[in-house]
Parts: sequence; C-alpha cells; structure tokens
Amino acid sequence: MKIDRLRVYMSRDKDRPRVVVAMDTDDGITGWGECYNHGPDLALLPLLEYLLTFLKGQDPRRIGHLIHYLMQQTRFPPGALGLAAISALDHCMWDISAKALGVPVYMLLGGNVRDRVKVYAGIYTAPDPGAARDQMDALQADWGLTAFKLSPYRIDMHRHRWGEVVRASAEYFRQLRETVRSDYEIAFDAHAKIFEPTQAIQLGNALAPYDPLFFEEPIRPENFEAWGELKRGLQCTLATGESLYSRFEVLRLLQVRGADIIQPDICVVGGLLEMCKIAALAEAHFVTIAPHNPMGPLATAINVHFSAAQTNFRILEYRLPHGPGYAFGTGESSDTPRAGSHEGARYVRDPYLPKDGYLELRPDRPGWGVEMDEDLLGTEDYIHWERKVPIKPDGSTGYA
Repeated sequence: MKIDRLRVYMSRDKDRPRVVVAMDTDDGITGWGECYNHGPDLALLPLLEYLLTFLKGQDPRRIGHLIHYLMQQTRFPPGALGLAAISALDHCMWDISAKALGVPVYMLLGGNVRDRVKVYAGIYTAPDPGAARDQMDALQADWGLTAFKLSPYRIDMHRHRWGEVVRASAEYFRQLRETVRSDYEIAFDAHAKIFEPTQAIQLGNALAPYDPLFFEEPIRPENFEAWGELKRGLQCTLATGESLYSRFEVLRLLQVRGADIIQPDICVVGGLLEMCKIAALAEAHFVTIAPHNPMGPLATAINVHFSAAQTNFRILEYRLPHGPGYAFGTGESSDTPRAGSHEGARYVRDPYLPKDGYLELRPDRPGWGVEMDEDLLGTEDYIHWERKVPIKPDGSTGYA
C-alpha cells in the first residue's frame, strides 16, 4: 500500500473555516484528517501540498516513521502551521491503517478502556443565572449533558477595577450554583486574558468555594514557571494546554507542576501519535487529560478514538451541532429542540452526537467511524474568521 495523493478542502462550520484533508492510497483506501486552522487557514493548503512530496509513494501504515521523518525535514521545531498540517496527515494515516484491518482506530491504540466518552459544552454569552439554567436544562433534555463551560467575566475587565471584576464573577457563580441543578459540573475558561498571575490567583480562588470543574487558561502559556506559581496559589482545579505544541512543551509544564488537567489539541500538536505520548507523560505525573476540541465533527471523531483508549482521560470538549434548537458558542436557543438533527459542518454525514452526556463508540465501523460527504466538500464558499481583540480605554490592545 502506497500514498498516492492528497485532496485538501476548505470547508466551513457555520461562521468558522475548516481545513479537511483526504489521503488516497493506490489500494483505493482513503483516510481523513482535520487541521487546526483558526488563522491563518489559507496558508495550510500550499503547505500540505509541499509535505506530500515527502510522503508520496510511502506506506501510510508506517505512521511513527513518517511523522518523525516530517519533523526532521523542518530542521527546527515546527510551529503552529507546520504541526497543524502534520496533525491532519497523521489523522489520515491512522484512518487508513484501521480501515485496512477493518477495525476502529482505538483498537490500534491497545483497545478501548471505556465504552463511551463524556463531553461538555460551552455557553459563552454570559447569560444571567436564570438564562444559563434554561440553556443547561435544554441541553440536558436534548443530549443528556451535565457538564458545561462558561466565561468567568461578568463585567469588562479593562473598564472596571480588578476587585470589582473578581467580586462580580464570584457572585455570579454563587447565584448560578443556587439556581442550576446540583449535579451540573461547571467549568470557567478565562481565555488567557489575564497578564498577572496574582490576578489569576485572585479570580480562581474567588470561584473556588463554588466547586468549578476546572479553571481554564487564565494566563498566557509561554512562561512555564509562572504556571507553577499559579497552581501553587490556587484552591481550585487548574487546566491548560491548548496552546502547547508538543510533548516537550507539555513536559515542561508538568515538571513545574503547572496544571491538574492538561488540554492539548489533537489538531495542533502533530496528531494522534503525539497525543498518545502526551497522555503517557501526564499519566506519569498523575495529571488527567481533557482534550481541547473547538473544531469540526471530524476532529471530534478523532478525539473520541483517542479518549476511548486513555486511562487518564477526564472529559472532552464538544462543539454541539448547529441547528434550530441551539447555536453552540452563541448561547442562543429557541422553543423547538433539535433532537437528533444537525446543521453547520455538514461535511460529516453522521457526526458523533451525545446520548446521556456521552459519545458512544462505534465498534462495528472501521477507521474514525464516520462517513464524509465528498459531494459537498469543495463546493462551499470560503468564510473568513478573525479573532476579536479587546481595546483598552487607553487605545492599547488586551489579550484575547
């Protein structure tokens, strides 16, 4: 079996672009992968075409050999674009390898240690406690979800005294706990907007009495020692890792004891092979793993197989399908539940959908266990996405 060609598609998931890759072999097997592409997405297409020159004619089942070879070609450690592209190629090769044997990918990872994968959904419009309860209850009724993630910020952190920002966040979480079901798990994502570790500690400890599932990425990722300082000062569970590029960066974070939960992205770090190495490092440090997964339904399928095989897996971020019932990421809801319908990223015909708050494995389906809509791919208009950067009162920009 030899790699014959790549087909790279620019697709979309409502308001977000998606880069989807197909790898075809001379045996007629196609593997599928997804890149992390939240800017710059268009730069991935020529990069993938270039990387094919190193892979064409190679046996795609030699995943470890080929990924190591691609890493060696960069001479210096590859950055965001290089690793995003290599991630998708890695995904494709795992899909091909499993399909060639007629088994799910997780069977190539030692088999599944669980029968289903727990997920959580984000609600990011900072609703009042009553509105948040209604959204959570609706998601629980439709999908069985009992775990959610919100923003901790209630007021503009750049236009109010920091003590007021902290007080408002703590008061909101208190009201939320008194309003929603007691079994709901609630995490807070600070989106690396805080510059000073001391302020991050103040905010996290203000939330701590109300039992957050985790406090996610309050500061930037570059200074690992600062993360060690942050964790030592916190009284709640600290999660981070979506901005880290490889097991070497994750190892530095673990060495300074900078997190209770790590959140690497399977479309960022170089793919499934690297994710498994990261999970092993975390397990040796008694740290659990909750993969960052804001991408499309193909990335979710890949994460399901990874999560199914990891003993230290905690929970998976899940981007709910768009539809008339809910729009994930906007907090919008309607009076008509979607039940099993899905819209948005339509390039996967049969996405993994939650049942009782979990994604069920598909043991009778080889590879990633999903069917791609090849008639749709390549027909959609490109959609530009740009990160929103806050502007401070003095005209400077804040972290986003």
